[in-house]
Amino acid sequence: MAEFQIRQYLIAGTAPLPKVPATPQEWTSAAARLRHHLLDNVVYHGWPKEWVVSAPKFEEAGVIETGDGYRIHKFRYDVVPGFESSALLYEPDHLHGKAPAVLNLAGHDGPLGYGYEFKQKRCISYARHGILALNLEWIGFGELAKKWNDHFFAPHLDLVGANEIGLFYLEMRRGLDYLYNSPTVDRNRIGVTGLSGGGWQTIVLSSLDERVRAANPVAGFSSLRSRVEAKEYGDMGDPEQSATDFLQGSDYPYLVALLAPRPALLTYNSEDDCCFRANLVRPRIYDAIQPFFKLFGKSDSLSWHENSDPGNHNYQLDNRLADYRFFTQQFGLPAIENEDGVAAQVKTYSELVTPLPKDNLTVLELARKLGKEITRIPIPADPSAKAAWAGSARSQLKDIVRYKPVEIQQTWSVAMTKHRGLQSTSYLFQMNNGLSASGIWLRSIFQSSDTAPVTIVLNDGGKEAGADAVFQRFSQGEQVVALDLMFMGAAWKDEHPFLFAQMLDGLGDRPIGMEAAQLVRIARWAEERAEVSKVRLEVGGMRNQAVALVAASLEPDLFSDIVVRDGLHSLSYVLDMPVGFDQAPELFCLDLYKDFDIDSLEALASPAMVQTTHYLELPQN
Repeated sequence: MAEFQIRQYLIAGTAPLPKVPATPQEWTSAAARLRHHLLDNVVYHGWPKEWVVSAPKFEEAGVIETGDGYRIHKFRYDVVPGFESSALLYEPDHLHGKAPAVLNLAGHDGPLGYGYEFKQKRCISYARHGILALNLEWIGFGELAKKWNDHFFAPHLDLVGANEIGLFYLEMRRGLDYLYNSPTVDRNRIGVTGLSGGGWQTIVLSSLDERVRAANPVAGFSSLRSRVEAKEYGDMGDPEQSATDFLQGSDYPYLVALLAPRPALLTYNSEDDCCFRANLVRPRIYDAIQPFFKLFGKSDSLSWHENSDPGNHNYQLDNRLADYRFFTQQFGLPAIENEDGVAAQVKTYSELVTPLPKDNLTVLELARKLGKEITRIPIPADPSAKAAWAGSARSQLKDIVRYKPVEIQQTWSVAMTKHRGLQSTSYLFQMNNGLSASGIWLRSIFQSSDTAPVTIVLNDGGKEAGADAVFQRFSQGEQVVALDLMFMGAAWKDEHPFLFAQMLDGLGDRPIGMEAAQLVRIARWAEERAEVSKVRLEVGGMRNQAVALVAASLEPDLFSDIVVRDGLHSLSYVLDMPVGFDQAPELFCLDLYKDFDIDSLEALASPAMVQTTHYLELPQN
């Protein structure tokens, strides 16, 4: 039921399909505003301006003369300072004037990265027919296949204030910068293509950068609604595909509409065994966006290719031939009808690889570097200055966690027991936003009254893991609420809450703010039921520690005191350990650590007394 509720919530929050405007000029203006918003307010959020506007820096590292009408240039290039990637440029031997070019973007292709045969064959075919082909490596693959480059370390960038999608965007944009500035490239004939993650990169780059004149994303994206409706977790993608705020008020159909009237071929596979199966994608991605191209009198500029041979997740021959037809038509070149002789030109990865510096940063190390450069306003010691600081900081925190109060729509009493002096009632708290929390109210039949003090017990391991704390307070005659907030406890033991959490981030919500809102409302319910002025919190684990401190910071008069076990000294622990996004998705809240840490949250919680009885420590080397 918890999973069904979150899917309903996500679908309700998904932007409706874009409305077709009355005139081309109307859409041109709206598209410019959307591009500006997505780039300036989302993609580049938190990234140093000098990094964003810097010129491409490509360093040649060798040339392979193939003797078959083209050569391969090896490059290293800067993504951001300290973080380099590599690229291969397939260049025709004899260029006459300015040539068309295709930027080839990598997907989840494993350790061979840009050395996979289907990518090589595509680039070789382009070069043999007079098209420059730039083949970029991708974060997490090839020479970048390092442990800390796994895409699920991208949310660590969010934590320190740099939107995760920015790094991925800068890596692919650098390739476009290189081609656009090359004296041998015709700027009016630049195309982009890629499979899977490369297809995702293709639609993002092509929609947001009008220097791309033609695009062929292959099996790389769908509307958010299609992803949520599909049961397969593969359709949920990596964090950058639901990057924080990227889907707020828009969605991937909007990105396709941003291509209009530029030519685009949308390629999908009929029996895709990974994600984005053709029939599930087409209604909201192709059919719904056709009218935008028709608006410009360019209905033929948006085309669809569905692969059934082999039909799985692929960029094999049928898809490549469709790609060649598309780009040669757009570039005004003779059609590429086959790949005769291409297979013999495929090289080993060791022949193609361009080694990167040994001290090249990883995604996690880049987040750590940015984290160490953070400076915050000190907590004032003077009481009046501290009060002014607290008021401003609470307002800022509310914005960061996107705090929205919730109401209990229905309290379901789902079970009751009386056994050996213990009375318990199990509750499902259904909130007015459609999501739920669950808890058990316990008290001693002999020692507790209906108005005895109340302690709420939260534990990252779920209600059962908080049993010792429950027993301790119960034994002292208190009433106890053992509580599981959303994404916590038994309701999620067989699910993947972090995948849904990343989608909430993408839609502009923040899981930590949503959990804090549940805690605040249930605490008020407990106060009202027991007729007490304040409740007490016992917290086990870093996830609930952060949620409790956010709740107490925003509602400082709600809790009498907060006791934390197995908590954090600082959110820097998340970077240093490191803690995976799947382990604690609510901690990776954009800008949270940039502007706040455990000490500032504890200060904001005053007058509630915060006591941590045991801290999590980093392992000793």
